[in-house]
Amino acid sequence: MELKEYQQKTLATLGAYLAALAVATAKKAQVDALNLGIPYDAPAAAWQQVRGARPYQSRQNGLGEDIPVVCLKVPTGGGKTFLAALSVEKVFLEYRKQQTGLVLWIVPTTEIYRQTLAALRNREHPYRYTLDRASGGRTLVLEKADRFTSQQTHEYLVILVLMLPSANRQDKETLKMFQDSTGFADFFPAEDDAPAQAALLQQIPNLDSFGAVGSWAGAAIKTSLGNTLRLLRPMIVLDEGHKAYSEGAQDTLRGFNPCFILELSATPGTGSNVLVTIGGQELLREEMIKLDLNIINKASQDWRVTLLAAYEQIQLLTRKAYEYQSNSGRYIRPICLIQVERTGKDQEQGRFIHANDARNHLIKQCGVSPTQIAIKSSENDGLENIDLLSPDCPIQYIITKQALQEGWDCAFAYVLVILTNPASQTGITQLVGRVLRQPQARKTGVPELDESYVFCFKRRAGDLLDAIQRGFNEEGLGDLREHIRSRAEANAGGRVDVGYRAEFRKFAGKIYLPRFVMQEATGYRDLSYTMDILRRIDWNRVDLSGLDLVTLGTVISNADQQARIGYYEQSDTVVDFKGNRSAEVGLTIDKVFMTQQLADVVPNPWVAYSIVDQTVTQFLARYDEALVTANIVFIIDELKKLLVKQRNVLTEEIFRELLMHRQMCFFLQAISDYALPSSIRVPADSRKLTRPNNDLVQRSLFEYVPEEDFNETEKAVAVYLDQQTELLSWYRNIVGTQYYTLDTSQRNYWIQGWQPNRIYPDFVATRKDSVDPTDYRTIYVLETKGLHLKGNADTTYKQDIFALCNELGRATNWEAICADFGGKQIHFQVIYEDEWQVRINELFT
Repeated sequence: MELKEYQQKTLATLGAYLAALAVATAKKAQVDALNLGIPYDAPAAAWQQVRGARPYQSRQNGLGEDIPVVCLKVPTGGGKTFLAALSVEKVFLEYRKQQTGLVLWIVPTTEIYRQTLAALRNREHPYRYTLDRASGGRTLVLEKADRFTSQQTHEYLVILVLMLPSANRQDKETLKMFQDSTGFADFFPAEDDAPAQAALLQQIPNLDSFGAVGSWAGAAIKTSLGNTLRLLRPMIVLDEGHKAYSEGAQDTLRGFNPCFILELSATPGTGSNVLVTIGGQELLREEMIKLDLNIINKASQDWRVTLLAAYEQIQLLTRKAYEYQSNSGRYIRPICLIQVERTGKDQEQGRFIHANDARNHLIKQCGVSPTQIAIKSSENDGLENIDLLSPDCPIQYIITKQALQEGWDCAFAYVLVILTNPASQTGITQLVGRVLRQPQARKTGVPELDESYVFCFKRRAGDLLDAIQRGFNEEGLGDLREHIRSRAEANAGGRVDVGYRAEFRKFAGKIYLPRFVMQEATGYRDLSYTMDILRRIDWNRVDLSGLDLVTLGTVISNADQQARIGYYEQSDTVVDFKGNRSAEVGLTIDKVFMTQQLADVVPNPWVAYSIVDQTVTQFLARYDEALVTANIVFIIDELKKLLVKQRNVLTEEIFRELLMHRQMCFFLQAISDYALPSSIRVPADSRKLTRPNNDLVQRSLFEYVPEEDFNETEKAVAVYLDQQTELLSWYRNIVGTQYYTLDTSQRNYWIQGWQPNRIYPDFVATRKDSVDPTDYRTIYVLETKGLHLKGNADTTYKQDIFALCNELGRATNWEAICADFGGKQIHFQVIYEDEWQVRINELFT
């Protein structure tokens, strides 16, 4: 799975913090060794190095030691769990320098618990694959009731998944975690070994015990799960971290003596150390979510009218999905979520809308097959053990009251129907994120399938919009509130069309930008990576000899190691003693599994299988089968890295050959020129972007632009551009089509190169003509990049594409292609977070 740009940004920032933390931890050890009594908070020092003056809330574990606690702020639909798995890999390999140990993975709800557990136990899932990569294929996923041994924590990466209430010391039902249990006895000294018991309590004083050290009976440590966690110093992953801000929950978590706490939340609280903030705009840019969100508020007093309208919408989307599948081969089955007021067996025949009422109406009045309907409630889980994403699954309608409000995730959910009491807003605010995730995190190009829909019954338009916007805030998507489109609001004039400023109106439809296009007999069309580049790859040219440089790790013995804590009279501390016993490793060479892992790199499964077969043969010629088996996940990862590098080399060759033979051109399209849109439609009450003195920006191409469309870096760049004396105008390249008015062909500007992802520059700026200052001479296409992405592969690729664009642009007579473009130039530039002011000064000086 290729990482999105915001995921790369997140991991780069976390990596920078871990590197700083390692240095700070070593420094703390030096300070402590001098016995000067000088306090030194290593996590805070590392934070200051990476985040500067941004406040850091120091935390201590149950031993009084400073522990690193950081939060990744990622909105709904951003793949928090995947980022958590990637972060575990980074913490263990880059900070702890080990592949084994314990991760305490804490989730807040039953639904999230089930989904997380299922994904982590599925070897073919990207989450599990990432963990297997970190552990060398030795990952053990457990629940609270499972027992594990000391030997397993030495040889496996053990992931213990717990519900948040189970980790709360104040919950009487879950005090079993801290009760004595024979299942963890091998972690602790024997009960009758008083010296060893006392030594371990001296080393870890917050272990629960019977009695006390120094008493006539001595202390006996409880062999509980809670004590085992304190002993093992786990890394804690806290999903939906904002739900664990009670003092009881926080004390319990820190009392487990963790070595690192990673919090993931869409809306972290004020006490969180937010290391990375991802906004909704970044998800939208990466095509992760379905926006606009269309709200249809039916005025009818009959809830059946609302349900019928939703049914018709699903029928439309289903037809569009069939057409799309026939053209692309990609399967989508749009699903409708219906929230009712009652689901209980004894709650029918009342004045409330019951799940069976909605089900019967769909069957009898709409002709929906009963097999297409599922009811999800506390009493009736119609979705248990069902894969909604499978083409074999018939379900298109899911009826619920509250069971899907948190944690439920299905990318095929497109339509949400709210049939609950208008006075209750919880249904909307908690369900709003359930229909946003884009299938396979990829836009279809079909407008209806790239948006989501909410149908409401007897709601006041103003209250409805407020509730949806609150829902966006609660899902971490507050910067996308302007992408909520209400049909009732449109009729009421809630949006306004914004045109060019008076001095720029002469440029309407005449500011052109070039793209790479394919030449055909009938004209030109946009370059398609899949159709024009990927399909031309000759995979026989792939050279696997680079794998000869890959060295496999030491053989992992088939004999397990059982660790026992013992005590030596001559030592003041508890030490480990290891013994061995025979056990099976359990890994196999599965070529089909390996082939599946290459699907995102090599689309043809027959070719991918052939490559896998060659790879396995190559390693078996150098190593025995046991060693190859033990390193199978590592081999897959190295193979993918090699294939991606060679694929990119081959696609660049194909790209440049197409240019050389003039099958592909870089120019202003003669038939459908890309021009900046002539007007945009924005919310009437949107906050307008201003300069530092609170004056509205003066040089934006449009009369005004909504501030919500910018993240902090983009806002700073826009305002700085606006103050350049040589600048004529600037334009923020809008993601999606939500602001465009009449011509939907005028979409955001992008460039397709030789790698899969399109490049969407952030800004288009024009510089004044030296002869006629009311005209422009040069167009600057600008892409901003965070400092942490400087020099990485993706940024280098974009720089290469921009350099090629500049090279081709200098050699092109634009006037011969477009008369309105005579004598003008186009320049492409990547500017970084730490140098954008300098670069902008250079461009406009």
